Amino acid sequence: MYNSPKLSVVGAGPGDPELITIKAINALKDAKVVLFDALINRDLLKYCPQAEHIFVGKRKDKHRYSQEQINQLIVKYAFERGHVVRLKGGDPFIFGRGSEEINYAKSKGLETAVVSGITSSVAVPANVGIPLTQRGTSESFWVITGTTTQKKLSDDVRLAAQSTATVVILMGMSKLAEIVDIFSHYGKENIPVGIIQNGTTTNEQTGFGTIKSIEKVVAEKQLTAPAIIVIGEVVRESGKLQAVFENVSEKSEYINYSIQA
Repeated sequence: MYNSPKLSVVGAGPGDPELITIKAINALKDAKVVLFDALINRDLLKYCPQAEHIFVGKRKDKHRYSQEQINQLIVKYAFERGHVVRLKGGDPFIFGRGSEEINYAKSKGLETAVVSGITSSVAVPANVGIPLTQRGTSESFWVITGTTTQKKLSDDVRLAAQSTATVVILMGMSKLAEIVDIFSHYGKENIPVGIIQNGTTTNEQTGFGTIKSIEKVVAEKQLTAPAIIVIGEVVRESGKLQAVFENVSEKSEYINYSIQA
């Protein structure tokens, strides 16, 4: 039976294998080849034992395949095998380059489909009790990439720092010092900050503080990428925040924040 060439760009969710949609699972069950990213939970591959699994993930300065090569692999396998699933962490249209792959596949005559995923920008803060919006506290939120294609911090961070909105920064750990400087420049030294590493997974780690203290928190807790940075008054809502004050030796580092909270 001939399988027509098709690409499905599928969101794998933020990391917890249960945070994937039924539609995504059905796409995996139908796939002949699955090209998967670094941040997806490998447990999800159990839904597609019939498919060939090919890792094409990218990490900072470590790319097994360039985007152009990934595009070519999609087309190659689609014409050779049929249904190709491109499995991406979070939602494929939130800094996932999903639209680029869809457009390339369409230009080569492939049928295409998109399966939205639960984006880490919302799910990861929620998992530690941070609501991105809250009546009387935050009326909106920004989701910003910390590193642009030019390897620079997005200019939107400066705009967001001047607002009262919650700010969620993805891929921003290497730019944390710049982020702190920008928010400090606009008088936001005491704004709460939460950093969640490996959010929604069994390896999740968190750090809480303020713009003034967050770099020290990151150093003490040795937090690294992949992590999400959440800045705003809503960070106070996290139940995990209380753990910051349980260790008496740490209290002095957060006393100003504790008083304001």
